[in-house]
Amino acid sequence: MSIGLPQILARYAEATGGRTIEHLVVDREGMGGDFLAGLVTAGCTVVTILRADQYDGLASFSEVGEFVPLRWDRHGNVVREVAPARFALSIPGRSGEHLPLCVALIRDLRCQVPDPAAANASDDPDDPDWLPPRQRWLAGLEPDAQCWWDWDWVATPLPAAPTQAKLIPIVTTATSGDAVALAQVYTARWPQQENIIRDFLLPLGIDTNHGYAKTLVENSEVAKQRTTLEQRRDRLQQWAASARTRSARAYRRADRHYRQQKARGEALYRELNHQQDALYDQGIDSYAIRRIIRERKAEIDAELDTIKAQYWRAEREHEAERRKIERYCQDQGIVLRKLEDLNAREHQMYELSNDKDQVMTVCKVALANLAMWTRDQYFPSDYARATWQRLAPFFELPGRVTWEQATVRVELRPFNDRQLTRDLLALCECVSAQAPHLSDGRRLVLSVAPARARNSELHQRC
Repeated sequence: MSIGLPQILARYAEATGGRTIEHLVVDREGMGGDFLAGLVTAGCTVVTILRADQYDGLASFSEVGEFVPLRWDRHGNVVREVAPARFALSIPGRSGEHLPLCVALIRDLRCQVPDPAAANASDDPDDPDWLPPRQRWLAGLEPDAQCWWDWDWVATPLPAAPTQAKLIPIVTTATSGDAVALAQVYTARWPQQENIIRDFLLPLGIDTNHGYAKTLVENSEVAKQRTTLEQRRDRLQQWAASARTRSARAYRRADRHYRQQKARGEALYRELNHQQDALYDQGIDSYAIRRIIRERKAEIDAELDTIKAQYWRAEREHEAERRKIERYCQDQGIVLRKLEDLNAREHQMYELSNDKDQVMTVCKVALANLAMWTRDQYFPSDYARATWQRLAPFFELPGRVTWEQATVRVELRPFNDRQLTRDLLALCECVSAQAPHLSDGRRLVLSVAPARARNSELHQRC
């Protein structure tokens, strides 16, 4: 859009004799600093919307004014607010230069999004509620819900993340403007854009909805997401139970090795003390006794190190399984929170059976095509571009139909307008000249009834 729009504006000015467009409303695809700066230099005022990656909450805007109601629901509750603000848009390729924009900051109260300010607040170590990263998922939970290592622990949904109303920043390159009027200028294009197809059907008179049957059905997309989350929850429960079993097994093994190490160590060192006393009683030199005791102690330590290595291996396995349990429990809380959020935003879905409307539309399109074919075949040349509104009076004329053995005669009542009556006579002459035949082989003959014919005699319609 940013490449092709200047060419469109130039062609428009050329087609209109040099007339330029001074006010332009574009979608977010045209939201570029260099693109807007070029239009401003050309003297064009642009209204558009910021992209989501160009701002981060209210902190990205300056001079934010007071929010005032913009839209209400059927119950009189405010669903949208708007406030004036300013925004400095950086221009690529121009270091330090910014394009000042006037903003109509819409706050949609019906749509809630995560609050980045609240998420960053938890990273402050001075906060009394601050927790280490591994334990932050326990914040806001009840004391019973924090004992994730217990066998009878039941997962609960994590507390909902702080949210804020969604911001919709409508911007303009104008130096000033009313925030409410600016928001209405941009948002008015949404229904107009959706009504393009409907406006195309209006000239043919086939924009009527003939009704449909509505049946309550399951929301397939929500059901698919719910099934995925429930399967994930069940798997996490199974994994947590298996991890608890492995953790308990590793804990018992570590406790057994610890008790074995302690008992064996006490027995060996008791034996070593008895050996030392016996050597002294034998009168052996103290130097030799120390050497013998030192060698024996090295043998004892080597034997105990083997048992100690088994203990630490079991202890590491126990700690690894505890971390898995904690991770599985945290994931269960996240999944349950997603399930609750999914249920909260789920809407009822209906299956619409618009077969009747489609059949009627096909019939009307066929009739419209028949009318256009009749126009091209039999109407005067100045009706070559006539629409249905201009042709409808001819098809709605009352008249009298006479069915004969080889001919079907249609006698039409003349118009009150002389020009239309002349066109009707020309139509009848053209039909008579071409002598069309109906599907049963009989010839169709059109004529105009004399002006003195009674209206009661021409009550039938062709």
